[in-house]
Amino acid sequence: MEPTDAAPGRYFEDFRVGEVYRHALGRTLSEADNTWFTLLTCNPNEIHFNADYARQTEFGKPLVNSCLTLALVTGLSVPDISRHLVANLGWDRVRLPAPVFAGDTIYAESEVLETRPSSSRPGQGIVRVRTRGYKEDGTVVIEFERTVLVHSRRSEPPRKRPSPR
Repeated sequence: MEPTDAAPGRYFEDFRVGEVYRHALGRTLSEADNTWFTLLTCNPNEIHFNADYARQTEFGKPLVNSCLTLALVTGLSVPDISRHLVANLGWDRVRLPAPVFAGDTIYAESEVLETRPSSSRPGQGIVRVRTRGYKEDGTVVIEFERTVLVHSRRSEPPRKRPSPR
C-alpha cells in the first residue's frame, strides 16, 4: 500500500451554511478525568471532587467540571470543524442546560452558521458553528458558538513527516 500525506478534515472551501456534522466519537467521562482536570486547572470548588459535600447538594454527587465539558465537546468536533485550523477566534453563547456526572457518555454535533473568506489573510476563511454536546439519552448538556480561522487547501503549510529508513 502506498503511503499518503493527505490530511483528513474540512478545509475552508468544504463548509456550507446549514450543514450539520454529527461528530463520530463519543467519550465516557470518569471520576479520574474530572479530578485530574479540576486539579490541573486549580479549581477548588468541592462540588467537583468531594463526594461527601456533593451528596449534600441538589445534585447528590460530584459534578463534572463544566470547563472539562467545554474542552471535551470542542475536542470531539475537531476532525470535522478545526482539523485544518489556523486559530480559534472565540467561544460565544456558552450554555450549560443540564449537569454532567462521571459515567456519562458525551456526543456532539455542529451546525455551520456562517462562512466568509478572511479579509486580512488570503487563502484562509472564518467559519462559525453552533455545537451541542449531549448525553447518551439525548439530553443536551452544553451548547456554544465557536468561531475559527481555517486554512483553504492552497494555504495550509505542508505536513512533512519523516520516512522510515
